[in-house]
Amino acid sequence: MAVIPRPASTVVLMNDLSKVYLTKRPTTMKFFGGYCVFPGGAVDKIDYEIASQYIKYGNHDETFHPAYYVAAARELFEEVGILLVSTGDGALTNIESDKVIKYRRLLLNREMSFLNILEQEGFQLQLENLAYFGHLVTPEINPIRFDTRFFLTQLPTGQFPNPDSNEIDDAFWFSPEEALCAHQNGDISLAPPTILALKTIMNFNKGGPLLMPDLETTKKWFDKR
Repeated sequence: MAVIPRPASTVVLMNDLSKVYLTKRPTTMKFFGGYCVFPGGAVDKIDYEIASQYIKYGNHDETFHPAYYVAAARELFEEVGILLVSTGDGALTNIESDKVIKYRRLLLNREMSFLNILEQEGFQLQLENLAYFGHLVTPEINPIRFDTRFFLTQLPTGQFPNPDSNEIDDAFWFSPEEALCAHQNGDISLAPPTILALKTIMNFNKGGPLLMPDLETTKKWFDKR
């Protein structure tokens, strides 16, 4: 019997040079250990419980639960320290570096929730800062499965990624072309979902739509790997 996939989010962080941020997972991890991936992870129960007053919906995809957006923002903060929040005027805002360190530690230790941070600082999560561009479900033959939504976000001005050493061995800024070339040369390892996301972003950077292939096309792509 196939394992039921867990809801999950992946977020592609892009800088002003149209390079994306890839993180290398420790080889000890069961799921894609040693591979370079984008920040992300499973949707937590608390992600569904974010109060409506702490979310600015704006322009977002209404075909799935907003908890996927929340999970993307939370995972991005937990893994690399990038915080996509705004004040009442809707502009992205930054917090002091010592608070970033403190909040990340409390989050990772399960001593504080993402909602607690929003409440304590009076921040809002703007869903339109995360551009949804694709949906993948891990094939049934895999023992670990995820039902993943993919998002793209721009690196906020004044913020710089700082990888969590417990979850990330290394991190790189690559153009999509550079990342795919490094994979082909054997310098890094990329899983099929990451390759598909990179090709989608590469096409977007060239003026194409920010949209992964439909699920049926994606399944055929997976089957060929």
